[in-house]
Amino acid sequence: MWSRRARRGIACQEIVELVTAYLDDALPAADRALFEAHLARCDECTAHVAQFAHTLNALGALPAEELDPAALAALLAAFRDYAR
Repeated sequence: MWSRRARRGIACQEIVELVTAYLDDALPAADRALFEAHLARCDECTAHVAQFAHTLNALGALPAEELDPAALAALLAAFRDYAR
């Protein structure tokens, strides 16, 4: 599948799907280059990635005791369901 992406680039929907791997530095170098090439030409995806990173940083800064376990479980379930 990546060989097809190399010819056509990455679509916006793929950016949404790969943002976590990108921010975790888990994309192979060639895939990261395609991702960053898309960001270089797409302001909307650049804003999405920046907003996603900002949200992760803000959530990561919260002390664990402030997180309601039920809310955390609901968020994790929503992310799991979105990935399917």
